Amino acid sequence: MVSFAAEPVIRLGFFTVTNSFLDTLLVDTFLVVLIIAFNKKNSLVPGLFQNFVEMVIETAYSLTESVASERAAKIFPFFASFFLFILIANWSGLIPGFSTVGFYEGHKLIPILRAATSDFNVTFGLAIVSAFATHILSVRTIGIKDYLSRYLSFNPIYLFVGFLEIISEFTKVISLSFRLFGNIYAGEVVLGTVSTIFAFVFPLPFLMLEVIVGLIQALVFSMLTMAFMSILTTPHHKEAKEVSRR
Repeated sequence: MVSFAAEPVIRLGFFTVTNSFLDTLLVDTFLVVLIIAFNKKNSLVPGLFQNFVEMVIETAYSLTESVASERAAKIFPFFASFFLFILIANWSGLIPGFSTVGFYEGHKLIPILRAATSDFNVTFGLAIVSAFATHILSVRTIGIKDYLSRYLSFNPIYLFVGFLEIISEFTKVISLSFRLFGNIYAGEVVLGTVSTIFAFVFPLPFLMLEVIVGLIQALVFSMLTMAFMSILTTPHHKEAKEVSRR
């Protein structure tokens, strides 16, 4: 049975290193090495792999541009970073033997590695980073005055709307973190249960399903972040005009 909380692997003084934290470091290292390797092999005459990567990046950037228009250049790095990290973290838990290599504490197996996104602490942290990045980008793009006007007003009706906007910012964090955590953790539980009952062949459809779920959840988180950034980097008066036209 997959533990609800990430299990401690090493204790370094007051700091506890969990198996999900180790996977986070592994995913970060993999992405850094991949980027460095790709930059070294980057050529003016692209090969098949470079063509494929450039096509994916252009498609993703076009998607960002369709949502954020002229603000796409500022938002795309966040969209791509969240997507790549979450995708690799989601898929890392599907590697054969990933969650079965470890040590025993009593009769319980403690895996050395665990998919980072199956730990609520990680998904909650990602959601907080997404929220902070969104608001910082908003202030830098539209200015502090226009940013505050979204939440503060001398008009009682607009002030109440601003209060609801503040509440919605907290619900966004909760929604983003629980959605990602719930789907990945549930997938690990299903795979663990099915693999215990049926060792061969039967778990394969569930494994393929989790590959798709991992991709979809990475897209959902990153695209929602993109949408939130696009909304908050739109000047409030401009947004109000667009709503009134509709």
